[in-house]
Amino acid sequence: MITEERKILEGICDELRSSRELTRTQWERLRTALGERFDKAWQLMEQGRVKRYVFEPSGRVVWIAVGKNSEYLVLPESGYCDCNDFYFRVVDGEAGLCYHLMGQRLAEALEAYDLVREGDEFYEQLMTEWRRLSAEQAEE
Repeated sequence: MITEERKILEGICDELRSSRELTRTQWERLRTALGERFDKAWQLMEQGRVKRYVFEPSGRVVWIAVGKNSEYLVLPESGYCDCNDFYFRVVDGEAGLCYHLMGQRLAEALEAYDLVREGDEFYEQLMTEWRRLSAEQAEE
């Protein structure tokens, strides 16, 4: 199910892919629909804490959001993040998206992310590290 929050975010992200600039009207729509989570998502993006890892030569892509306490794996196609907020609020239906997912969507649309290129030989090692961080965070 796509929430109203997600519809608004995706609609504006579609617009941003062409304009590459957020207007005051778009800002206000996002702020009204998403509240405080939008503020956090915007800060995440502005502070360069959204990372797009591209593994070569396979072209495999992994998105990471660097949060306050950990690094979170974000799967934009699935609408998934491995943060506690996602598990406890999004899955339970209290919120449509966590701010890491919002930040990733905005960063991708505006091309405002940190691009990290790695060799395919580092994929398993990095995924293991991100899974470890996720497991530690889940225990908190």
